[in-house]
Amino acid sequence: MNIVLAGFGGQGVLFAGKVIAHAGLLEGREVSWLPSYGPEMRGGTANCSVCLSDEAVGCPLVLHPDLLIAMNRPSLEKFAADTAPGGVIVYDSALAAAAPVPGDGVRLAPVAAAPMAETEGLGGLANMILLGRALAETGFAALDMVEAAIRKCIPPKKQHLAEPNLRALHLGMSV
Repeated sequence: MNIVLAGFGGQGVLFAGKVIAHAGLLEGREVSWLPSYGPEMRGGTANCSVCLSDEAVGCPLVLHPDLLIAMNRPSLEKFAADTAPGGVIVYDSALAAAAPVPGDGVRLAPVAAAPMAETEGLGGLANMILLGRALAETGFAALDMVEAAIRKCIPPKKQHLAEPNLRALHLGMSV
């Protein structure tokens, strides 16, 4: 599965991509994770390409994702048209109000992730809500592997953040 995650710097796009990649590693799959961000670490554009495969990954750059996770309108506008036929676009409908016109059987999965995160006391975890929705839509990895990957990707000194991240993941899966 080829995945693109995109949004503004500071929204957790690269972290969510790293979680997907680690889940793939835990499942014994071939994986690539290629981050890309603008000159600003916070507030600039950020995206990453993740490839999960049972065979060697020939190119880590994803041009036609099977799954697009877009956290803002510019990212949705930039990547939606390139989504592969039959793919899925999961996006934050609160930050990207205009739904893209899907083509070739592309499914849209809008979630008002940012306001949902705030309402549930999970501020800053809209990325994990969208990741949960993407997992529910595509099954890119087993749930227990994604949960283990979240725990693995959070540094030891910040393990107190694992539980809120897991709550946000499960919230996204239930919408």
